[in-house]
Amino acid sequence: MGSITDVAGILVGHHHRLDPDAVLGSGWASGTTVVLTPPGTVGAVDGRGGAPGTRETDLLDPCNTVRHVDAVVLTGGSAYGLAAADGVMTWLEEQGRGVAMEGGVVPIVPAAVIFDLPVGAWGARPTAQFGYEAAASAGTEFALGTVGAGVGARVGVLKGGVGTASMTLENGVTVGAVVVVNAAGDAVDPATGLPWMAEYVEEFGLIPPPADRLTGYADLRTELSPLNTTIAVVATDAELSPAACKRVAVASHDGLARTLRPCHTPLDGDTVFALATGRVAVPPDPKTPTAMSPETRLVTQVGAAAADCLARAVLVGVLAAESVAGIPTYRDMLPGAFE
Repeated sequence: MGSITDVAGILVGHHHRLDPDAVLGSGWASGTTVVLTPPGTVGAVDGRGGAPGTRETDLLDPCNTVRHVDAVVLTGGSAYGLAAADGVMTWLEEQGRGVAMEGGVVPIVPAAVIFDLPVGAWGARPTAQFGYEAAASAGTEFALGTVGAGVGARVGVLKGGVGTASMTLENGVTVGAVVVVNAAGDAVDPATGLPWMAEYVEEFGLIPPPADRLTGYADLRTELSPLNTTIAVVATDAELSPAACKRVAVASHDGLARTLRPCHTPLDGDTVFALATGRVAVPPDPKTPTAMSPETRLVTQVGAAAADCLARAVLVGVLAAESVAGIPTYRDMLPGAFE
């Protein structure tokens, strides 16, 4: 399915704490995921959920002054977990990354959280050290599923997790996504037992589960999960303006709407960051009317690809998840799904 790190210069790192004997509501089950960017990366954000937990997102408004982003933090711990961004800032400062000012640098580190506190203990949430360790470990290869910010994630009644995907367009532009799936809604069609939009992952050979397992899954679906918010980063190597990045972030939410039902609810804080490293310059389409932005066609292409990548990444995160604190996984609850 590819990875967001297929976008050259993008790195991802995790740090989490997971007690092997954790039970629901007791023990450590939370973590942090960090996306590091190459210098000069433009960023934007779009939030569609009714219960967001974020930091430095106002800074990403295209009308504001700072253009570049040094890292994005995706973390567990609800609003407490935003402290993880402090550790990422410390690590970046040590690398000399940030807005250069007289006397030092100020790293630009937007962040978003999921609400996973009831999976572990309310006192067991990421700190600045989590962010520092995640940033220090970042690389082109990273684990999926129950790792980093996905350790305490749920999707409906099933275990959620970290997923990623990427694609390359005909114009040579690469687009990728990484997501922490922690939705109040379902990733699974209760009528078939297959993930919504299962055709996006045909490579996995998914087949409908046995009828008895489908009945068992239906019995668990009593109400929306109180554990919610899906957060993600989409990235591209295309050269985009901050306003164009914003439009890509908006379009990316279509990927969540296809694979999580319902999403963008009052219980969710669904937030998607968009990053553009600017390494690939695509000439404007000469057919674009002069009254329109010359980025119009490129933004349309990148936005559509970002939505597809995010949808695939959601499915990867759900399928890769491993059980924590007794929360069943898709593979546990609906066996026979792989052939």
